[in-house]
Amino acid sequence: MAEVYTSSVIAAPVGRIWARIRDFNGLPDWHPLIAESRIEAGAPADQVGCVRAFRLKDGGFIREKLLALSDYDLSCTYAILESPMGVENYVATLKLTPVTDGDRTFAEWSASFDCPPEREAELTADIGGNVFQGGFAALKQQFGG
Repeated sequence: MAEVYTSSVIAAPVGRIWARIRDFNGLPDWHPLIAESRIEAGAPADQVGCVRAFRLKDGGFIREKLLALSDYDLSCTYAILESPMGVENYVATLKLTPVTDGDRTFAEWSASFDCPPEREAELTADIGGNVFQGGFAALKQQFGG
């Protein structure tokens, strides 16, 4: 099983960052790779079990299911149902923690998944760098830091 972990510090209060990312349908509002998103079957975007279907700016199509959402832990966990990446059993968690020194946010994004062994290095680098760190870089640009 492959694992990816990325973390960053964003120079903004945790409440502001959480308000932006807790919307499971809000990826196009903050992540630079996402063109459009919708929640299937008209479900609320914060309902555990809802499925988001979104298009990447490069034309790729992904479906993900919300497995957990916690306003207490400031985290969301989701699974990929359909993706062009060639991964199986993909589960990821995005979690925020307040940094009280300077009212900043510590952000962590991790995932585990199965893939062909010959693609593990490529996929972990792409997910960790382009997807996770790319999202953190965009949040830093939007909020500062």
